[in-house]
Amino acid sequence: MKLYIYTHCPFCIKTRMIFGLKNIAVNLIVLMNNDEITPKKMINKKMVPILMREDNKYMAESLDIIKYVDTLNQTPVLIGKTNPAVHYWLNHVNKYIYYLLIPHIAVAPFIELSTPEARSYFKIKKEKSYGNFENLTKDFSKLINNINNDLQQLAILINKPDSVNGQLSLDDFHLFPLLYLLSLVKQVKYPIQVAHYRDNISKKSKIPLIF
Repeated sequence: MKLYIYTHCPFCIKTRMIFGLKNIAVNLIVLMNNDEITPKKMINKKMVPILMREDNKYMAESLDIIKYVDTLNQTPVLIGKTNPAVHYWLNHVNKYIYYLLIPHIAVAPFIELSTPEARSYFKIKKEKSYGNFENLTKDFSKLINNINNDLQQLAILINKPDSVNGQLSLDDFHLFPLLYLLSLVKQVKYPIQVAHYRDNISKKSKIPLIF
């Protein structure tokens, strides 16, 4: 199987997680951010992740990919229930966190941004959605303070170091990509429970943290 991704993409990180957690081999292919042709050839639009299955069919929705891969290789790993409190926390944080993360992603050493053309493409596209990056930096201190406070609340919700609710659930697949990307921001302070959780999921998913 082949998994076409951007390494910064939260949805791609989710799909990488299921392969690592189930110890299933997959050929990771990182597309350049400005490559519109390759994904359109496969699914008629510029979107990742894209899984090319062993039957040569393509899948393009991250949750569909996760559920499909979880049916492979004996027993499923997604056996836990989701927690409305975790869902609420994620919804709250996602309303503001990408105004902090996107400008950091834009200058980080991600493979898909490793050419001037790809990095420029990313910047232009994202500034249309989030606003001028230079202006966004003025709010960084406030946003960092917000996430540091919210991580304290997340710590209370973590039941086990390897699963937020005590058994692996979709909540883990939504949480880890965010914590993975937060490692781009050096001023973020992690409660011990959150740091242990992040590090454990990173190890079990076979997705090393950026920094």
